[in-house]
Amino acid sequence: MTVRASVRELETPAGMARAHLLRPTRLRGSVVLGHGAGGGIEAPDLVELTGLTEDGWLVVRVEQPWRVAGKKVATPPKTLDTGWLAVLPALTQGRWALPRPLVCGGRSAGARVACRTAAAVVADAVLALSFPLHPPGKPEKSRADEARLVTDAGRPLAVIQGEKDPFGSPDEVEKALDPAAHVFAARGTHSFTKDPFEVLDEARAWLDQLP
Repeated sequence: MTVRASVRELETPAGMARAHLLRPTRLRGSVVLGHGAGGGIEAPDLVELTGLTEDGWLVVRVEQPWRVAGKKVATPPKTLDTGWLAVLPALTQGRWALPRPLVCGGRSAGARVACRTAAAVVADAVLALSFPLHPPGKPEKSRADEARLVTDAGRPLAVIQGEKDPFGSPDEVEKALDPAAHVFAARGTHSFTKDPFEVLDEARAWLDQLP
């Protein structure tokens, strides 16, 4: 299968964002991924998920405006949402609109953004990598309500979590979320391992079950 790569720069109220698209010749749907607060789209797990193009998924990795601007520290959550809420309509409308089903997701902070905005961007499902359930050592400061926004809206949610993630173990995440959420354990910590092949395997298996 041939895969065509392209890059789109998109204006948002938070600054310029950049979308890196990998479009296979036979399209099954789209997976749009955001990066974390401490890194970019070159994160090993996000790179690993580009392998979904082999199954016909158009994969988009989105660089948030703060990253495009060369800043080292992520902007506040509301600003991250603002950027994402401008990028998704630009990608899902017009002649080159992404095919559905539309799966939004990302790693860490990007996963939180995808959960918070799933309803607004009309995502068909959400794929969350390393969802930061709580700050390390502070389980009382749970962010489970953000992930529940997805299942409360009746949308499928998958969370792939490192077995030793200090932001929340797979067991913690499973207990905190709606039973409808699918939680998968992968080797490693918040960044998984240097070779996070399990992330692709779990994502592929879950996507195969979507309507």
